[in-house]
Amino acid sequence: MNTEMIIYLIAGLVVGGVIGAVLRSKSSGSKLANAEREAAQIVESSKKEAETIRKEAEIQSKDVVFKAKAAWEDEIRESRKELQSQEKRLVQKEENLDRKVSQVETRDHDLTRREQSLLDRDRNLQQRTDEVEALIAEQRVKLEKVSGLSSEEAKQQLIIAMESEARHDAARLIKQIEDEAKENADKKAKKILSLTIQRYAGDYVAEKTINSVALPSDEMKGRIIGREGRNIRAIEAATGIDLIIDDTPEAVIISSFNPVRREVARLSLERLITDGRIHPSRIEEVVKKAEQEVEGTIREAGEQATFDVGVHGIHPEIVKLVGRLRYRTSYGQNVLQHSLEVAFLCGIMAAELGLDIKQAKRAGLLHDIGKAVDHEIEGSHAVIGGDLARKHGESPEIVHAIAAHHEDEKPDTILAVLVQAADALSGARPGARREMLETYVKRLDDLERIGTSFNGVTSCYAIQAGREIRVMVSSEVVSDDQSHVMAKDIARKIEDEMTYPGQIRVNVIRETRATDYAK
Repeated sequence: MNTEMIIYLIAGLVVGGVIGAVLRSKSSGSKLANAEREAAQIVESSKKEAETIRKEAEIQSKDVVFKAKAAWEDEIRESRKELQSQEKRLVQKEENLDRKVSQVETRDHDLTRREQSLLDRDRNLQQRTDEVEALIAEQRVKLEKVSGLSSEEAKQQLIIAMESEARHDAARLIKQIEDEAKENADKKAKKILSLTIQRYAGDYVAEKTINSVALPSDEMKGRIIGREGRNIRAIEAATGIDLIIDDTPEAVIISSFNPVRREVARLSLERLITDGRIHPSRIEEVVKKAEQEVEGTIREAGEQATFDVGVHGIHPEIVKLVGRLRYRTSYGQNVLQHSLEVAFLCGIMAAELGLDIKQAKRAGLLHDIGKAVDHEIEGSHAVIGGDLARKHGESPEIVHAIAAHHEDEKPDTILAVLVQAADALSGARPGARREMLETYVKRLDDLERIGTSFNGVTSCYAIQAGREIRVMVSSEVVSDDQSHVMAKDIARKIEDEMTYPGQIRVNVIRETRATDYAK
């Protein structure tokens, strides 16, 4: 019985006693008996209630103890499981460690055995090497006695024989490699050039800068000359050209190495003739206006050319030089038109090769800017153009492509080679340029002279308008391998001694004939 139940019981007893005392003091007789009965009932009820409370308390305490015991047993079971799991893991780890130790010991034993085996092999190999060296030395001594040559003399003879054989094999291998490279390169180059020509078809004959002025009548010649020649002197002084008035009917000739001055003089004369007022003050006024107009035309031509090609960021001075090419010709071909063609051709070929198209067009457009000032500055127009491009901030690749397009510098980049090819393609196509008969014949003579200057050549012919040379050689003097070397030497000599458009193909032909008679 716990404390709470005892308290309830005592409280009931006290209450009963108090009630009984009260009833006894106030009532008498039957009332006292009733009061005692009621008190007894109250006490009995209190006892029963206390007993009930006690039993419930016992039940509750047993339930609490049971639950605590169950929880404790669960915790014990979990702890045992955990301990068993850890023990199992430890056992597995111990077994793994034992197995690994066993494997390491086995490997160590194998390595030791292999090391010993290698050492034995090394000793055997060294022993055999010593024996072989001794045998070689013995054989060398015997060979020197038999041949009567020392080892150095025999080595020298062997080197000479091997060198001769190696040269022959190298020449044959070079020929094979060159044939394969040419076959693949020719196919690729022909494909690129054919696509390029198909995609760009310019005019066959470009315009030619006019250097003569038509007159309405021969009477106008006297007015141009003026009294005591003052008008013609004023024209020549203002324009810087030479005005030739001869027996040519109804025409005067403008002569000058400067194409821009020649154009200014042409415009001035045409306006003076149209106006009819020809005197020194009027001449100076018209020439100034013509100079301004030509300068504007030059600038517009340069800007239009850069716009057509699609290149930007070119220095204004370079743009003016490009525009000046409008009044410059080369073998009758307008240089500005030629530069535009080269730019487009470079762009098309660069696209086929996967290169920078804008850079290729830029190099093609600027490759001949040196021709705009080559009558004022000494030197090759390619070198002059490269210097001008470098001065005005063009990239080193563009500068090199300009300077190397006529082999003044050795082309070291694909871009430089592209510009060379496009320049030759634009200038060498039929009708693009005019050439004097004397120059053409002299080039053919020079080609045949260079071809016949080599030993073993029996005859030489320049064909296809000087674009191919065929050299016949004697089979007794020149071998097959030497014929390939001779073709290269002839090509190099032509490059060093001659100037020509495009490229020249060199064919060295060696023929061997075997003759017999059936009787």
